[in-house]
Amino acid sequence: MNMKVVTLGEIMLRLSPAGCNRFVQVDNFNVIWGGGEANVAVSCANYGHDAYFVSKLPKHEIGQAAVNALRRYGVDTKFIARGGDRVGIYYCETGASMRPSKVIYDRANSAISEADPQDFDFDAIMEGADWFHWSGITPAISDKAAELTRLACEAAKRHGVTVSVDLNFRKKLWTSEKAQSIMRPLMKYVDVCIGNEEDAELCLGFKPDADVEGGNTDAEGYKGIFEAMMKEFGFKYVVSTLRESFSATHNGWKAMIYNGKEFYQSKRYDINPIIDRVGGGDSFSGGLIHGLLTMDNQADALEFAVAASALKHTVPGDFNLVSVDEVKALAGGSANGRVQR
Repeated sequence: MNMKVVTLGEIMLRLSPAGCNRFVQVDNFNVIWGGGEANVAVSCANYGHDAYFVSKLPKHEIGQAAVNALRRYGVDTKFIARGGDRVGIYYCETGASMRPSKVIYDRANSAISEADPQDFDFDAIMEGADWFHWSGITPAISDKAAELTRLACEAAKRHGVTVSVDLNFRKKLWTSEKAQSIMRPLMKYVDVCIGNEEDAELCLGFKPDADVEGGNTDAEGYKGIFEAMMKEFGFKYVVSTLRESFSATHNGWKAMIYNGKEFYQSKRYDINPIIDRVGGGDSFSGGLIHGLLTMDNQADALEFAVAASALKHTVPGDFNLVSVDEVKALAGGSANGRVQR
């Protein structure tokens, strides 16, 4: 059963040294395409949905290369406006063991950051849509992008579309004060709020009673904050991922979901070694959207999302290139990695 899923954001050109090389030791970079909402659109397309990515890209060949990257994986690009001067770039160095991964942004004045409301007909875009997803990265890009986000959310509500947000705080893009001034008013449009404990604190001002750094991620510490967020903003679901970072290549990974009545915690995955964790949260959002659209209960939806995201950590690049069957096999307990012959 395929649904119409719309995402809004920026797709960027990612330039990465091969393997775990450092920026300063290479003389060429691998070209990889990605970005929060684009990654979610690719996941949803992989799961058989009609996924639409909304953005603005220059008319030149680099802009076209970004469009082609999305089309390759079945994302519908007809609502991407063309114009502006540049594609956002980010450089990503993959860490290993105790050396963390590193991201350097070169995305100022990108086409989507300077896009105008008249570049998009949000009523046409949301017509017949089942789901609209955005992340805190998009309004952080620029005040113009924040306005686009609000207009898209308003159109989604006019058309009865379920709206999800991945809070995704990016300290290189804005401060917590600015984030809260923009994000809190946008929450009235949101049905499904996804984030981690840091995002909830920096974007919305909610802090869980849990010591995440120390590995104490007891569900009870989250229940209070979930209830408070739901009470203030009227969310239908509050969802949090829980990452235990032992090293750049070894993480524990689980999540929890609350629907106002029942609180559910997923099983935990020990991900070791991590091949590429960029896009891990986006793959979780994509999995959750698929789960909530197609599954009978929030527990099954969450287990699908966590398994999808665990698999993403094994895939190089931003996009999660896995199928529904592969995710279900892992969610159902097949994690041994044996060769399937």
